[in-house]
Amino acid sequence: MDPNRRAFLRGRFLKELARRRSAALLPPWAVEDFAVRCTRCDACIAACPERVLERGAEGYPELNVRQRGCTFCGACVDACEPGALDGVRGVEQRYRAKIGPTCLAVRAVTCRLCELACEPDAIRFSLQRGGVATPSVDGSQCTGCGMCLHVCPSHAISLEERSG
Repeated sequence: MDPNRRAFLRGRFLKELARRRSAALLPPWAVEDFAVRCTRCDACIAACPERVLERGAEGYPELNVRQRGCTFCGACVDACEPGALDGVRGVEQRYRAKIGPTCLAVRAVTCRLCELACEPDAIRFSLQRGGVATPSVDGSQCTGCGMCLHVCPSHAISLEERSG
């Protein structure tokens, strides 16, 4: 029996999924000294029309794109009076998508939902001889919006912080 299938049946897959979901992501346009500037007033959370910002464990707003993605509308920036979110000084594209080993296409099952959901066309599939097309993420095109996360049936996509 496949060890991944055995882990799934024993609930280890669910534990891994919960661990990945618990990793806190800063809101878009968070400035470098976000934790110092943020007063935890929840104004940005209330202003977010997509409802992708939520109160985190320590009271700071966190980005949660598991149900829908961020459109980068800037409503959170407009609502942030202390300047913890700044459309000019902040980093809008803080994250990029990463496709993990539980991806159906990686496991030779045809699925291209993430490619269809990716508006900037950062996720592309390369045809493989005698196999299923495999996904790759173009880091220069990915905005880190998270639109691909909630459509993935195997929860194989996560957001990781950009390096450099």
